Amino acid sequence: MIEKHLLQIVQELSLQPRQVAATAVLLEEGATVPFIARYRKERTGELDEVQIAKIRDRMQELEELDKRRESILASLRERHLLTSELEHKIASAEVLSTLEDLYLPFRPKKRTRATVARERGLEPLADLLWQQLPETNPEAEAAPYIDADKELPDAASVLGGARDILAERINDSAEARGRLRELYLSKGVLKSKVVFDKEKEAAKFQDYFDWSEPVAQCPSHRFLAIRRGETEGMLFSRITPPEDEALATLEHLFVNGSHPAAQQVRLAAHDCFKRLLGFAMEGEARLFFKKKADEEAIRVFAENLRELLLASPLGQKTVLALDPGFRTGCKVALLDPQGKLLLHEVVYPEKGARDRAEAAEVLRSIVSRHRVEAIAIGNGTASRETETFVRALGFPPSVMIVVVSESGASIYSASEVAREEFPDLDLTVRGAVSIGRRLMDPLAELVKIDPKSIGVGQYQHDVDQSALKRSLDDTVVSCVNHVGVELNTASAQLLGYVSGLNSRTAANIVEFRNTHGAFSSREELLKVPGLGPKAFEQAVGFLRIRDGAQPLDASAVHPERYSLVDHMASDLGCSVAELLQNPARRSAIKLDRYITPEVGLPTLQDILKELAKPGRDPRKQFEAFSFSDEAVKIEDLKPGMKLPGIVTNVAAFGAFIDVGVHQDGLAHISQLSDQFVKNPADVLKVGQRVQATVIDVDLERKRISLSLKTNPEIGPSQRRDSRDQRGPRPAPKSSAPQVDWFTAALSRKN
Repeated sequence: MIEKHLLQIVQELSLQPRQVAATAVLLEEGATVPFIARYRKERTGELDEVQIAKIRDRMQELEELDKRRESILASLRERHLLTSELEHKIASAEVLSTLEDLYLPFRPKKRTRATVARERGLEPLADLLWQQLPETNPEAEAAPYIDADKELPDAASVLGGARDILAERINDSAEARGRLRELYLSKGVLKSKVVFDKEKEAAKFQDYFDWSEPVAQCPSHRFLAIRRGETEGMLFSRITPPEDEALATLEHLFVNGSHPAAQQVRLAAHDCFKRLLGFAMEGEARLFFKKKADEEAIRVFAENLRELLLASPLGQKTVLALDPGFRTGCKVALLDPQGKLLLHEVVYPEKGARDRAEAAEVLRSIVSRHRVEAIAIGNGTASRETETFVRALGFPPSVMIVVVSESGASIYSASEVAREEFPDLDLTVRGAVSIGRRLMDPLAELVKIDPKSIGVGQYQHDVDQSALKRSLDDTVVSCVNHVGVELNTASAQLLGYVSGLNSRTAANIVEFRNTHGAFSSREELLKVPGLGPKAFEQAVGFLRIRDGAQPLDASAVHPERYSLVDHMASDLGCSVAELLQNPARRSAIKLDRYITPEVGLPTLQDILKELAKPGRDPRKQFEAFSFSDEAVKIEDLKPGMKLPGIVTNVAAFGAFIDVGVHQDGLAHISQLSDQFVKNPADVLKVGQRVQATVIDVDLERKRISLSLKTNPEIGPSQRRDSRDQRGPRPAPKSSAPQVDWFTAALSRKN
């Protein structure tokens, strides 16, 4: 831990030094983000998971910066190029771009035009021109270098070589790069055009065939859409600043006057921008805005994933799960309250009258004999037809019928996890099992699937994959530990996300449980091979054991505080069990009596909440949802229809809503509320139930436009293209000269 890093993080995150220092120490000791946020509130000043994760990530970034700094210093020392002034500048660099700018003049270079000019002996002339003395006559000074029989036949070629050296010198200037970098980031304009003769193939990118806007104002989804168009070879884009301002910046830094020598430096500066520095800064700007767009897309994905993972669970019920299908039939799986597969069948309710009658008899028999409490129907192909069929069977109201999202179920079906659990079952049966379990406990089932496959993000395949994985893993870990895990029933996949555990220790826990039977206490975890005291400390508070000898094992109270709760009970003259059961006893607890240097009021308040509702599931209570019978396919939709729907994805430009017709509709950001909405996530969450109005249906492109407004305008004019939900707009006026920048890019030379 480096002190200057802590001070920098304090300033960047506006936190107190003690908070950052304490968090850094805990992280270095191996504590996890959920553990620190839940059980070390006094030490961190009650920082939440988001703040702790930011400290962790920034510490890692600064450590990587230091590694690069040391690598550069070592290289310069080895080549005897390090001066005390340069060492001080490198040591003071706070961002990677500044560090690389300082190192650039000393970086080993490929053969360039400047290299060739130096080999021809033109560096002394370049040095003379660089001084920009009023009395210098460039043509006269170039004369001694002319060699009519070789590469320098005249003064123009000599001066051109000298300017190549100056252009590279300007390009290597840390100050010039810093000034132009800021210009590109603040005033750069993003322009895109369709690749010649690709208009038909690139139809889905038609909004960007001739697009222009300030790049700093470009929203994440639009920037990533243009990038995807480039990746697919359909679009070509550039980021350019006002050229006159860029040239003026370089002239201000390097040109002293208007005499002939200064004019040579001016020409070199212009050449540097157009041939070297402009393209370098454009590349950096692309990376900068790509990272910014990635961060926003990843943030949206993580928020949507959190809502999906924390969706209301039905709980431990006997569930009949149906994976619908036309040609291949409807796969049926019966699950007990613990999610164990009891039987499976295939029925064909869509083939004919005889098969339909047989399917009805099979389902009625299973529901009756096994006392089924809920029927889960996947929302894929034939979902609405199957739902209609099941509802017509006349099951009692106590049998809940629920349509369940099966997004990602096919990924699970073909996964190694599913093959290990059901080696002898067909993929479709595994999918039905996953649908049923997803109804019972979405979190426990969804952790078995790669979060990217769940389908609640935007452009997830275009963003930085390592950053995406880190964010989504953090989200899953946060959700799992927020809810808590039943130690005696959890799968290895779910246990692997518990604070302090990993896939190996989780597998060891399951193996130990299978060999020795259910855990009777949390302390037994210490007997699991490979699970040491540190892992136990980090994990145990998030694990639950119901009906054990120690009543606190079912709660989020950490075992390190059991003695404190015993003390509370003893002071009241009762047992811990009585304390859990009797509100009057708990209300008599005076928390200030138990404050110590290690245990403050935040922890004591958490303990009191747990005593009131030990191990309570923080997720909302489950409520059944049904689509309208009025529309079961897209052809049934008519403008003006009002339908119940479920939000399936929230993006920067609006929300996608399932209204039960096998094709999600889009409610553009302008249609989310009667009031102005800046961020869709402020008003909608994934899984939220809404009442949507159909404002337009495009059958040819299978696009549904929806509105959540009270009295929306109906008709095609309200439609928005999901590729760019704000619609095309004219290019902004710019002071930049109108140049053929596509041709310039293609003709780039070193």
